[in-house]
Amino acid sequence: MKQLTKTLPVALLTAAAFPAIGHASTPALEEQLAELQHFQVIAHRGASGHAPESTMAAFEMAHEWDVDYLELDAQLSSDGEVVVFHDDTIDRTSDGEGAINDYTLEELKALDTGTWFNEANPDSASDDFAGAKMLTLDELFERFGHDARYYIETKSPQLNPGLEEALVEKLEEHDMIENGRVLVQSFEQDSLLKVQELNDDVPLIQLVWYYPSEEDNSKLVEWTNVTPGTSEITDEDFQAVADYAVGIGTNYLYDGQPVIDADFIQQAQENGLPVHVYTINETEEMERLMDMGVNGLFTNYPDRLLELVE
Repeated sequence: MKQLTKTLPVALLTAAAFPAIGHASTPALEEQLAELQHFQVIAHRGASGHAPESTMAAFEMAHEWDVDYLELDAQLSSDGEVVVFHDDTIDRTSDGEGAINDYTLEELKALDTGTWFNEANPDSASDDFAGAKMLTLDELFERFGHDARYYIETKSPQLNPGLEEALVEKLEEHDMIENGRVLVQSFEQDSLLKVQELNDDVPLIQLVWYYPSEEDNSKLVEWTNVTPGTSEITDEDFQAVADYAVGIGTNYLYDGQPVIDADFIQQAQENGLPVHVYTINETEEMERLMDMGVNGLFTNYPDRLLELVE
């Protein structure tokens, strides 16, 4: 794993800023958490700007570039297998249709999850992408093992009952937690707390999404009400998240307008929460957010981001 040069502001480098590290149960896990003080390149669904999202081709490309994390979404097939897929329905990125949870793993494996990319992105199309198969989490872990780190979202947990149990079982089976190989993220606080109950060594990232209130569009609110809007957020609000999470993942823009600023980033960091921003694909925005002091970026184009941090 490369040592990237972009580091956190001094305010985050105090002992008080690392409450979660004190709970690390192994040196490898402690090392992983400590490395969150350095800038993280997070390959969103793999190198999904260059290859079909969430396919082995996209993850292979990102891994070859030596990104810090392979980001992915975990869901369940109808027969309880953990699969790597983003949407609640299979229509957009496969040749099937309907809810992903209505299909067995065997049925999902029969889908073509690559040809759509060639049709939508002729400049990046490859014959190798056609016929790409949906991955299981086991397959991803078996391919990259402990040579990669994984940033896994519990996707739509209300549609995937039992997902947290199945995910933690896989993480433990592949020794990902104690070896410092995984972060688990979710917009749903209850899902994160369920993961924590199952194994309190799993490092958690609370995702948030800020947007203008329908009642007063001059005021921002957060999608699941896990925090107040950014203009009203307090140290206590950040500390409440830091009680169970080791970081926060947030949007930067809504409808082209910023919803966070450097003050938000600094305040989160001062309360023990490194800030990762999704999903940033343009170099100018990458540079702007790095200058603001963010601790990592999710991107479909990790090659662009790596050029800025190497």
